[in-house]
Amino acid sequence: MSNTTSDKPPIGVIGAGWVGLVTATCFAELGHEVVVREIVQDKVDVLSRGDLTIHEPDLPELLRKNLDHMTFTTDMGELLDRTRLMFVCVDTPPTYSGDADLSRVQTVVSEVGDSTEHALIMKSTVPVGTGSAIRRDKHDLAYVSCPEFLKEGTAVADFMHPDRVVIGADNRAEFPGSWAGDAVEAIYRPLGGEMVRTDIASAEMIKLASNAFLATKISFINEIANVCEEVGADVTEVAKGMGLDERIGSKFLHAGIGYGGSCFPKDVTALKQLAGNSGYHFQLLNAVIEVNELQKRRVIGKLKKHLGDNLVGKKIALLGLSFKPHTDDMREASSLVLSSRLRGEGAEVSAFDPVASERAAELLPGVMIKDNPLAALEGADAAVIVTEWPEFAELDLAAVRSTMATPLIIDGRNLLDGAAVAAAGFVYEGVGRPALGGDAEPTAVAASAAAE
Repeated sequence: MSNTTSDKPPIGVIGAGWVGLVTATCFAELGHEVVVREIVQDKVDVLSRGDLTIHEPDLPELLRKNLDHMTFTTDMGELLDRTRLMFVCVDTPPTYSGDADLSRVQTVVSEVGDSTEHALIMKSTVPVGTGSAIRRDKHDLAYVSCPEFLKEGTAVADFMHPDRVVIGADNRAEFPGSWAGDAVEAIYRPLGGEMVRTDIASAEMIKLASNAFLATKISFINEIANVCEEVGADVTEVAKGMGLDERIGSKFLHAGIGYGGSCFPKDVTALKQLAGNSGYHFQLLNAVIEVNELQKRRVIGKLKKHLGDNLVGKKIALLGLSFKPHTDDMREASSLVLSSRLRGEGAEVSAFDPVASERAAELLPGVMIKDNPLAALEGADAAVIVTEWPEFAELDLAAVRSTMATPLIIDGRNLLDGAAVAAAGFVYEGVGRPALGGDAEPTAVAASAAAE
């Protein structure tokens, strides 16, 4: 039975990708009738059966629960007939120049035509100025910039419990579409979170600036980690001490082998490109991007440190392939760079991921994808933890030790207890932490663990 109520307006969602599906399903859970337009008929058929095309925790159950008041269609006319508020959730991938490809957005705008009865609510990440450009052609179109701040792996919780909702709109009373900003606020108000009402350009910039800052924070702590390796400090302790300062905070201060995914790389590049197109050289973002690329490649140096400069014929196991845990998203994943570099060095590469193996197999030709971690580790000269899946922290170290040819673990996410790994007979290298085991200088912690 539908849990929708007559006082809740129907919602249209254009694009059934990750953002679109989370948006549509969560609005249905809130009691709205939802119509989702997707141009691929096979995808419409799959979703209409209550099956998902992506991996996102809690979303499958929520979709099946609310399927009776969700409609999936390829017909834009059905959206226009049944909904007034239409959330645009289409891809805006980077072009070869680094600019965002807005062709899908432009198609949506042309399909809406000159309607003054509908509001386009932009969830897709677009360059600053996109809203103004659309409004120049469609003077009376009700247009709202409402960027998404969902994190893959926790998207449903993020939607249902937002820390803020950004609404950029033209609120001038004389403007025919001035009603749209208030309408968007009304449907989000039950979720709590601070409402940020602003102009369209500022809303567009908030999204890009937020992701660029978080990426900068990641690259900064990775730079600190690299210095820590040179001077013998432990970046996990450094980050803990830094994060207790409320002006800094502990989030995104986790050293590793770099960020990836569908947002950070694209949005950092988009902001850098936007600045360049405007005549400003954004030097900081150039460094952020460079550090992120080099961080992935430092893993190769650590492998050579222990296995020798010639990796030809060495078997390297990659644990984790998706760009982060709890998702099957392979976009800009560190595993893509690592596997390519390793194969370029002549190494044999095996790999395992709890959910991303099928997607990864299409992108990693020549990599032996295994169906469990021990199979990937069999006969390996080294294991590299690429994605911090919790199950990797629970592996039986004795079983891993007996399976591998060489007991070497490169922990690219500082997931494991290095002292415990060393005590189990491994050489352990994290990121920004002293190496343990083998010929490495044992720390007091490692010596204590070994004594136990």
